[in-house]
Amino acid sequence: MSSYLQRHAFLRLLCPLMIGIVCGDAYPYVLSLTYYGVLALLGVSALFVCYGYRHPRLFSLVLWLLLGSFGYFHASECWKETELSVADEAGIYKVRLLDVPEAKERSFSCRATLLESYRGDSVESNRGDGFLLLYFPKDTLSASLRRGDELLIHTRLAPPRNNGNPDEFDYERFLRRRGGAGTAYVPSNSWQRSGHHEHHSLRQDALDCRERVITLYRNLGFTGDELAVLQALTLGDKNDLSEEIVETYSVSGASHVLALSGLHVGFLYALLWFLVAPLWRWKGWLKLPLLLAIVLMMWGFAFLTGLSPSVVRSVLMVLIVAIGTLQYEKALTMNVMAAAAFLMLIINPLWLFDVGFQLSFSAVAAILLIQPALSSLWKPKNRLAGYVWDLMTVSVAAQIGTSPWVIFYFSRFSTHFLLTNLWVIPMVSLVLYASVLLLMLTPFPTLQYAFAPVVRWLIDAQNEGLRLIESFPYSSIDNIRLDRWEVLGLFLLLAAAGYCWRRFSFSRLVLLLCLTGALTCYRMVLTYRNAPTQSVVFYNLRRSPAVHCIAPDGSSWLVGTDTLPDLKPFRRSLTPYWNRLQLTTPLPVAEGYSHEQLSVEHRMLSFAGKRICLLYDDYWRHKQAKEPLSIDYLYVSRGYKGGIEELTTLFAIGTVVLDSSLSAFYRERIREDCTRLEIPCYDLSECGSRQFSL
Repeated sequence: MSSYLQRHAFLRLLCPLMIGIVCGDAYPYVLSLTYYGVLALLGVSALFVCYGYRHPRLFSLVLWLLLGSFGYFHASECWKETELSVADEAGIYKVRLLDVPEAKERSFSCRATLLESYRGDSVESNRGDGFLLLYFPKDTLSASLRRGDELLIHTRLAPPRNNGNPDEFDYERFLRRRGGAGTAYVPSNSWQRSGHHEHHSLRQDALDCRERVITLYRNLGFTGDELAVLQALTLGDKNDLSEEIVETYSVSGASHVLALSGLHVGFLYALLWFLVAPLWRWKGWLKLPLLLAIVLMMWGFAFLTGLSPSVVRSVLMVLIVAIGTLQYEKALTMNVMAAAAFLMLIINPLWLFDVGFQLSFSAVAAILLIQPALSSLWKPKNRLAGYVWDLMTVSVAAQIGTSPWVIFYFSRFSTHFLLTNLWVIPMVSLVLYASVLLLMLTPFPTLQYAFAPVVRWLIDAQNEGLRLIESFPYSSIDNIRLDRWEVLGLFLLLAAAGYCWRRFSFSRLVLLLCLTGALTCYRMVLTYRNAPTQSVVFYNLRRSPAVHCIAPDGSSWLVGTDTLPDLKPFRRSLTPYWNRLQLTTPLPVAEGYSHEQLSVEHRMLSFAGKRICLLYDDYWRHKQAKEPLSIDYLYVSRGYKGGIEELTTLFAIGTVVLDSSLSAFYRERIREDCTRLEIPCYDLSECGSRQFSL
C-alpha cells in the first residue's frame, strides 16, 4: 500500500485533506487570522527544516498535519460564513433576490442575500456570505418578483433547522453546506419593493442564458416529459421532471443520467476530441491551440448549464485529463483523479459531502481499479462484442463503486442496471449529440424546426425503453438501509478484496474474512437493536397530525385526527426510520376503526392498554363527567381553540403532546396551563418527535 501511495503523490495529499475536512465539518472551530498566520508559518518552517535535514518520514508527517489542519480550518470557515445573527422575534430586513422565484407545491421559494437589518433606530449592514431561503405565498403578487429585486420584508429569520424526526434527512447540514444561512416565510402583506439591482454576477448571467435555451426548446414544440428530460440532460434543470418519470429512471437504475455530471461532460469531451483528432495527429504545434479551444468550449458548456457545481467539478476533472493528453503516458490515472479532487476541495471543502461528488469519484475510482481486471476475463474477437463487453465491464465496475452510496442515500438497488446501461448510455449519447446539432442550427430556423422531431423521437424512445425495463419483475430492491459505518465497512471490504485479488496470499485472505465477519456481526447487532417494540410515536410534521402505533411484529397503524392521514409526507420524511425498524408500510386509519389490537372511537385511541385522546376540535367542550376519565396521552392538534384547565373535569391527564400544526399562540397558552397544573407537556415543534414505549 505504501508503494502504491508513493506512485500516486496526490492520493497522499488528498487523504489528510479529507480527514481534516470531515473533522472541521463535524466540530467547526474558527481561529482569528493571526492564529492562522502563526500556524501556517510554523508548519511551513517545519517542512523546510525536515527537508533540509533529509527526514522524509518526518517531512511526510508534518505535511499531513499541515494539510489536515488546512482542511479543518477551511471547513470551519465555510460553516462560519453561514452563521446568521438575528433577533428571536420578527424584524424588518432589506434583502436582494438572487434567483427568479421557483414555484413549489404551496409557495414560491427564492434565494436572497441579506443587505441590512433594522433594529429600532439603528441599521446594521450584513457581513456574512450565506444566502437566505425565502418562501412567499403562491399568489400573483409573489409571481411578479424578479431576480435583482430589493425588498423590505417583515418576518422572523431563523437558521436552518431540522424537524427532529428520527433518521430524517439532515436539512440543516444540507443547506448550510451549500451556503444557506437562514430561512423565512414572508406573508403577502409583509413585504414591499424598495428598488432593483441591475448588476448580474457571472452565475446569474449563466442562468439567464439557460432560461433562453429552455424558451427555445418550448418554441420548438417540446412539452411534458420530453421537455423535462431534455432540460435535465442538456442543461441540468430537473425542476420540471414529473414524479412518474423520476420513479421510472430510479427503478430502472438510470437516475445518474438525469444528474448532469461526468457522463454528459465526458460525452461532450469525446465529441470535441473526435472533431480535433485529425489536426491533433497532423501537426504537433497545433496541440496547445486545440487544447485551449477544447477548454473554452467545455467552460462554455458549463456556462450554458448555469455553472452548477456538479458540472463545474466534472469540467475541472476532464480538463485535467485533457492536459494529461499532452504527455505520452496514460491520461486518466488514480493520480489524475486525486489531483482533480484535491483541487476541488481546496476551492470548496464542503463539496466532499455532496452526493454527486461522492458518486462521481467513487465511479471513476472503481472503473480505474476494477474494470481492467474484469475486462481481462474475456477478449472478444468481434468488434461489436468487444464494445458491448467493455460497456458491461465499465457498468459493473461503476456499480460496484457507487452501490454503497446509492443504498445509503436512496435505500434502493436496481437489479437490471446492466440492461439499463446497455440501453440508456447509447441513447443518452445520441440525445446529447442531436441536441448539440439542434442548438447549432439556431441561425437556420427552418432546419431547426425540421430536426426537432428527431430529438423528440430519441427522447421518447429512451423513456419507453426505461419504462419497459421498469416493468420487468424484481426491477429493484427497495427499503434497504445502510448506516455510515456500514458504508465505510463495505469500501474497506472492497479494498481488501482487490488487495487479495492482485496477489493472493493466506494473510490477505484472513484479512478479507475478518472484515467480512466484522461487517456481518455489526449488521446482526443492528438488526437486534432495531427490532420493533410496542410503542406510539408522535412526529413533528406540520399540517400532518397523526399518531403512529407500532406492534412488536412490525405491523403498524397511522392514526389520523379528523381524516385519514396522507402517507405521502410521512413516506418522504420517515421511510429511513421505518426501514431501520423493519416496519411494513403503516395502515392509515381514523375515527371509527376497530381492530383486535387497536380501536379509535369517540376521539379516543386505545392501543396496548393505553388510552390516547385525540383533541382536534371542540367535541369535548361543555361536556360533563361524574369523575375524570384516566388518559395516558392528550394529543392536541390544529382545530382545538381551548385550554387544558377546562378539560381537567373530564380527564385525568398523564402527558400532553402538542402537535406542530397548532399555532404559536395556542401552544404557548397550553404550555402555561400545563405548567400551572403540573402536567408533563411535550411540544413537538420545539423538541422534535417523541416515541413512548408501552
